[in-house]
Amino acid sequence: MSEYLLSVQDLHTSFFTDSGEVQAVNGVSFNLNPGEILGIVGESGSGKSVTAYSIMQILADTGRVVSGRVLYKGQDLAQWSEKQMRGFRGKSCSIIFQDPMTSLNPVFTIGNQIGEAIRLHTDKKGPEVKARAIELLELVGINEPEKRIKQYPYELSGGMRQRVMIAMALACEPDILIADEPTTALDVTIQAQILELMQELQHKLGMAVIMVTHDLGVIADMCDNIIVMYGGRICERGTASEIFYNPRHEYTKGLLRSIPNVNNMKKRLEPIEGTPINMLNLPKGCAFCTRCNAAMKICLTERPEEMTINENHKASCWVNVRDQLMQEGGQENE
Repeated sequence: MSEYLLSVQDLHTSFFTDSGEVQAVNGVSFNLNPGEILGIVGESGSGKSVTAYSIMQILADTGRVVSGRVLYKGQDLAQWSEKQMRGFRGKSCSIIFQDPMTSLNPVFTIGNQIGEAIRLHTDKKGPEVKARAIELLELVGINEPEKRIKQYPYELSGGMRQRVMIAMALACEPDILIADEPTTALDVTIQAQILELMQELQHKLGMAVIMVTHDLGVIADMCDNIIVMYGGRICERGTASEIFYNPRHEYTKGLLRSIPNVNNMKKRLEPIEGTPINMLNLPKGCAFCTRCNAAMKICLTERPEEMTINENHKASCWVNVRDQLMQEGGQENE
């Protein structure tokens, strides 16, 4: 039995289109411990959501896990049958999608949709299903749950629909909850409420959480560990404090420079220049090199290996290698 709840090992996922192969995830590896909150951060197209969908095997028809392994409690999910995976989804691992309006079925009531998840993965029937649905709505802070289960998604606000999605995901008390940008469609006030709710539920239920987001600021106080992705690759990983206070990849530094600082609101935000790379034509070297102000010749031709900064921090950036060599050279000259 593995010591990790979930272990993703050298995952490669591609989409095969008329224009060619899109290497959406290119060699991603990470481990998830029971009860851990892991943040996966990156801009649109970085591969963070595809990584989550690869774990649950819910890719589009053109998508396929080309190589690598996803181990759940030491068992390789790629070896499981579709029946076993249906049991895994919802019961062991649930996902909250980023847009609750399109994720909820508009022609079924809230109670019907939550009840479906309960009936599929538990032995509850009839009145027990209704009672559990009401209990879940109370758990996620929805008022008048007896009334809400009779309503349709369009009758609820965006924040309430997102709470319904969380309730559905928690119906079977999964070991792992994947939240795919759960606050994207919500205003700032409701965002804070949803994130606070997820933290409370995580502490109460003890599940592990994978928070997928494009905004480092959203998860600043929430995650134990953070993975930063760009161009389908992990460019930096570490504890939240290491990522925020000691960033060692130029892309991470750029993300942090684009977040407003409450201690210095007069400081201008610095956007990351350039445009995202073409995933059909990835560079041989660092995926971020064409947008990096510190890029060197080697960045264009050779992909940097992951370098250990300390026991809680790793980064894949040639700048770190250069700085280390300069430091070692300076020490020799002393």
